[in-house]
Amino acid sequence: MGIKYCLLSKSEIDVVADLLNQIPEFDGEFSVEMILNRLANVESIIIVAEYAGKIIGCKVAYNRYFDGSVYSWLGAVLPPFRNQGVALGLLNKLEEQARMKFFRSIRFKTRNKHVNMLRFALKNGFSIIGFEAKEPEFESRIELLKVIEDGKE
Repeated sequence: MGIKYCLLSKSEIDVVADLLNQIPEFDGEFSVEMILNRLANVESIIIVAEYAGKIIGCKVAYNRYFDGSVYSWLGAVLPPFRNQGVALGLLNKLEEQARMKFFRSIRFKTRNKHVNMLRFALKNGFSIIGFEAKEPEFESRIELLKVIEDGKE
């Protein structure tokens, strides 16, 4: 398909905000300021997927827990490009960068209603490590972890 996966700096976060605001599953609006506030004073990894000069996906992760794991905060692929390996390409690039920065695992949370994200995570080596009940139930949070140290997957 000719997809390129590129690292971005925090100064280029506007393209990520633009993409996130096109994702139908996300409830709120993402501003550059909101994203930069979350990434302030922490080490981050920002990856975009590009096809034919257009940003079609992203992954934003940062050192949230300071326990050797990187927190994959945001990940998204535009609907017309789903089920074509873009999310897996973003995950692979995140794992590569996390290893280079000496992280030992990747963590993330998703909502109970995002069934496709849960399936993707479980299929790609993540384990469920936590659950936070919310009302309504489909808003409950599920926390997942994948160990990546020493080439383990």
